[in-house]
Amino acid sequence: MPRRASRPTQSIRRTRGLAIPRVTPRTPPTRLSSPRARSPLAVAITGGIGAGKSEALAAFARHGAATISSDDVVHELYDDPQVQAALTERFGTSDRRAVSEHAVGDRDALIWLERLLHPLVIQRTEAWRDELAQLPDPPALAVNEVPLLYEAGAEDRFDAVVIITAPRELRADRAGDRMDEREQRLIPDEEKVSRADFAYVNDGSLHDLDAFVADVVRTLTS
Repeated sequence: MPRRASRPTQSIRRTRGLAIPRVTPRTPPTRLSSPRARSPLAVAITGGIGAGKSEALAAFARHGAATISSDDVVHELYDDPQVQAALTERFGTSDRRAVSEHAVGDRDALIWLERLLHPLVIQRTEAWRDELAQLPDPPALAVNEVPLLYEAGAEDRFDAVVIITAPRELRADRAGDRMDEREQRLIPDEEKVSRADFAYVNDGSLHDLDAFVADVVRTLTS
């Protein structure tokens, strides 16, 4: 079973693939240790394109966590009138696919788009967590898939971080056309692993991934 990095070292479930360094200790969350605590523990899932973040998010849901995807929130934001107006002014269109095609090949446009959307994503996901905390029986974990967690400097918004990695060749096979120059802007997996609380090399079966997630859930809720 994996242990938190702050306990004081971490044992990481590994499958075939790159060796993972030990995780740098972080301050442990205290929310679940208080009998008066009502808010769910905030957990982020991050990792590269095609690593299997969405499958990990689904596994957390199967094990009782409340879940949300930042990518899904972004898709919803494209229906927001104010977002549509800003996109149309910048790109001449608010169509998500067309905007993506503009931004992928233009670094300045991509940075502008991220600056537009990221604060709104944070606002939406924080509101979601607040709503969970108001429930009569809130879930123990609120898990958010955040692809650009470290790139956006958003890790401090969470009590625990889980990174899902996989060999590049396997990720490329899974992601297809989604593997593009955006990959070059990402922080290397090795650095992310050194900063995360839990890490998993997702080059095995879905059953293996589910078992890892089950271990993380038990660790965080015990």
